[in-house]
Amino acid sequence: MAILLGIVLVLLALFGAPLFVVIAAGALLNFAFDEFGSPVSVAESFYTLAETPILLAIPLFTFAGYILSESNAPKRLVNLSDALLGKLPGSFAIVTLVACAFFTAFTGATGITIVALGALLYPALRDSGYKENFSLGLVTTGGSLGLLFAPSLPLILYGIVTQQVGRSYYDKADVIAETSIDNLFIAGILPGVLMIAMLAVYCWWVNRDSIKENLKNRKSNSKQVKFAAALKDAIWEMPLPLIVLGGIYSGYFAVSEAAAVTALYVFVVEVLILREIPFKNLMGLVRESMVMVGGILIILGVSLASTNFLIDAEIPNQLFDWINARVDSQLSFLLLLNIFLLILGAFLDIFSAIVLIIPLLLPVALGFDIHPIHLGIIFLANMQIGYMTPPVGLNLFIASYRFDRPIMQLYKATLPFLLILLLSVLIITYWPSLSLVFIK
Repeated sequence: MAILLGIVLVLLALFGAPLFVVIAAGALLNFAFDEFGSPVSVAESFYTLAETPILLAIPLFTFAGYILSESNAPKRLVNLSDALLGKLPGSFAIVTLVACAFFTAFTGATGITIVALGALLYPALRDSGYKENFSLGLVTTGGSLGLLFAPSLPLILYGIVTQQVGRSYYDKADVIAETSIDNLFIAGILPGVLMIAMLAVYCWWVNRDSIKENLKNRKSNSKQVKFAAALKDAIWEMPLPLIVLGGIYSGYFAVSEAAAVTALYVFVVEVLILREIPFKNLMGLVRESMVMVGGILIILGVSLASTNFLIDAEIPNQLFDWINARVDSQLSFLLLLNIFLLILGAFLDIFSAIVLIIPLLLPVALGFDIHPIHLGIIFLANMQIGYMTPPVGLNLFIASYRFDRPIMQLYKATLPFLLILLLSVLIITYWPSLSLVFIK
């Protein structure tokens, strides 16, 4: 009966049943047909989740990101980046990468970046002389950058999940519990910068012949943004990174407190001071952002129940023994891990992947002496690329719809950028110090 019901759940998932319903039903099914615990554990998992202080950061950062996306902050950010980097070779391509990474870090959703910044960046790239396919590939790729930078929601969610697993996984609890959100924010900086730097070098290289001419055109363009004007326009948004990172690492704020201050600051600036968002639109933004948060939290709650069952049944230990019998080294495991995550990222959104896969993957990775923070950066870097991995990478379809271009053209346009990011993931994977050098 249990096997039959399991098959029914798989079929329901394939036919589009809500993911949280399938996971919750699976957890209830496991507890009902086994001696490990009781179906009451599902409700207990939600209670445990609700007691997690860091959980407050998710809705607050999400709300702040949605307000920023609906205001003129993206335009001011692009103008300021353009004014700062305008004299560099291939400057506007670099501006695109930096602006997309910053925006994705605050919104936590790559699709929003393509929709919000695409209408601004794509025409500007074309006007600067960049070819159509290059511009399409750059904006689509840029939309997936930023997930490794604070205050990225996937980074926060990974920290929450690992700490929950640490409380249940008896022999690794002390190691996993050290995966704090603060350390994850620090660990993502250098890998994220590496990805942007490698893409920036590529952007310069492929456009090197036309860069001088483009710079001449930009110097003679009376509409070119002046630094002082751009700085004045963006003066209200500039303190945001200082509020998040400076507040946390100076010890003034916990992560959840930094999220509350950020949400309040963004609300005051964009709604009350600049008045770019009318009060009548505010409740719609609250609803839209909280629907996204609610989906994440429901999936997280029911997934924790499944995680508790898997740990009680010693499934991670069995999985490690099975893999260890077939994989003879850490290097081989990391290579297979990257392949698995790239495929996973093309089919599953990052939030679902974290809560479903990390509880199984983390104990196995620890068995191969992989630091949990390093694992998190590898995981998120791969999932970031998965958004633009053919044939079903989500950003490919969003960009195809946003720019009204055939999906096959997007495949071709993003391929060079995909290959560069794959190389960067290999560097991140096999150079753990890049992620761990600043970790205490």
